[in-house]
Amino acid sequence: MKIGIAQINTTVGALRSNTDKILLAYRELIDQGAELVITPELAIAGYPPRDLLLRGRFLDECAERLDEIAKATSSVPLVVGFPEVNPGPGRPAFNSAAWCVDGAVHRIIRKSLLPTYDVFDEDRYFELTEPEGPILFGEQRIAVSICEDLWYGLDGQRYSHRPDPVEQFALWEPDLVINLSASPWHFGKRELRGEMLSRTARRCNAPVVYCNSIGGNDELIFDGHSLYATADGSVSEVGPSFDEAHILLDTENPPAAIAADPEMEDVRKALVLGLRDYTSKTGFSKAVIGLSGGIDSAVTAAIAVDALGAENVRGITLPSSISSAHSVSDSEELAKNLGIRFESISIAGLVDAAESSLAPLFDGTAPNVAEENIQARARGLLLMAVSNKFNEILLTTGNKSEMAVGYCTLYGDMAGGLAILSDVPKTTVYRLAEHLNLHEERIPRNTIDKPPSAELRPDQKDEDSLPPYPVLDRILELYIEQGKSRATIIEEGFDPELVTDVLGKVDRNEYKRKQAAPGLKITPLAFGIGRRIPIVQRYIP
Repeated sequence: MKIGIAQINTTVGALRSNTDKILLAYRELIDQGAELVITPELAIAGYPPRDLLLRGRFLDECAERLDEIAKATSSVPLVVGFPEVNPGPGRPAFNSAAWCVDGAVHRIIRKSLLPTYDVFDEDRYFELTEPEGPILFGEQRIAVSICEDLWYGLDGQRYSHRPDPVEQFALWEPDLVINLSASPWHFGKRELRGEMLSRTARRCNAPVVYCNSIGGNDELIFDGHSLYATADGSVSEVGPSFDEAHILLDTENPPAAIAADPEMEDVRKALVLGLRDYTSKTGFSKAVIGLSGGIDSAVTAAIAVDALGAENVRGITLPSSISSAHSVSDSEELAKNLGIRFESISIAGLVDAAESSLAPLFDGTAPNVAEENIQARARGLLLMAVSNKFNEILLTTGNKSEMAVGYCTLYGDMAGGLAILSDVPKTTVYRLAEHLNLHEERIPRNTIDKPPSAELRPDQKDEDSLPPYPVLDRILELYIEQGKSRATIIEEGFDPELVTDVLGKVDRNEYKRKQAAPGLKITPLAFGIGRRIPIVQRYIP
């Protein structure tokens, strides 16, 4: 069979443009010879629609768009994801797929497993259902599934009270399994998906076609990478990474696998796509970045250029009276390498004015972090003014390591509209910088080689307050992403006092992260909606 895979980039709530994308893909894939066309999960609404689903009119309009799509279908079926109104008791909607053919909706299939972990909260909106049998298409028995329905067992502890949908599919002896998905990307997700698809194919003794969404919606990045598995469990990537595509899959002549990108290229593509879609879908076309001469602002600027074009990126260095000469020169060299607009604004006068105003109140006290943070807040004030004046989104530059331990200033370097690196550990930032320099020097060598510093006091270095980043990042990975306890982390060979200090910093700075700009997610667990730790809590891990 020739199956059309509409790996499309939808926008949450953009029902008109999402419908147009679906119909365009459908027509183009039919022209290529498709006998069946499938779209991603909730393609009409965009994923995740979250509390839009609680607005009754939203669900009604999705139904209207589905009717329009169904009427446009020919004898070639189109399977399209949409939120279906639940007319009975329970949650307001079903997470559904409609089998549309010959101008009408022929069958509706509903999602059985509703993920409620990490960034997912589908149990808040959707009603549970059971698999309802295969669709007969000519002589083919097709099992239609939606995203999580194939993941039972990999996350089995979360569904111990629910039957395994794949077990049901296998009993039907299907000739084909299709899966409509909106699966966000993070490190290691490609391998997990391959394992999931291979296992499903072998259990059902049938090929599996997996259509995944692509694009950025808020902090989530959907990478595409649509897949095909033969009945023996051999998996091929048939969809490109981080790009829209209308893919014609001939199951009689399975394609060769698309070569995987290096890990850091996946990270680069993910951040570029996340930034590009966040800006375009919120109405921005330009960005402004405060350049410190350090590695984080340099990588942020390079990603912004790849996402928006050099002509749409502005870099501003904001030296204080204690800033090093190389912070300015390295920023200027970076801007020249990237071809972006560059300006320098001194904050010395602004800092002096603030300190003068505070002098009577601070009289008799020793200088401390309060004075240091005036510099960061002065920079935030000026950068936000530029953002407002020229309608350029301000990109914050803090990385995950700094955000974790509070090595950042509220209303200062945390001010902005989007955090590009807030889920990128410092050690990964360095790896990404080297990758960005693979073919030419985009980030100055001195920026990569010099010791990292916030430069809020003379001769300051990050390691004055923090352990070396390779050590810190491993502790943070164990605590934040893997949920390990203090005792377990110490058993890995880390100094007990250091572990206690790092974990205490993470917990004490939850209040800062709650006020941070939204950040792009690239790890299994990011700061944001997937991590809901109370600000006021006294649990000692």
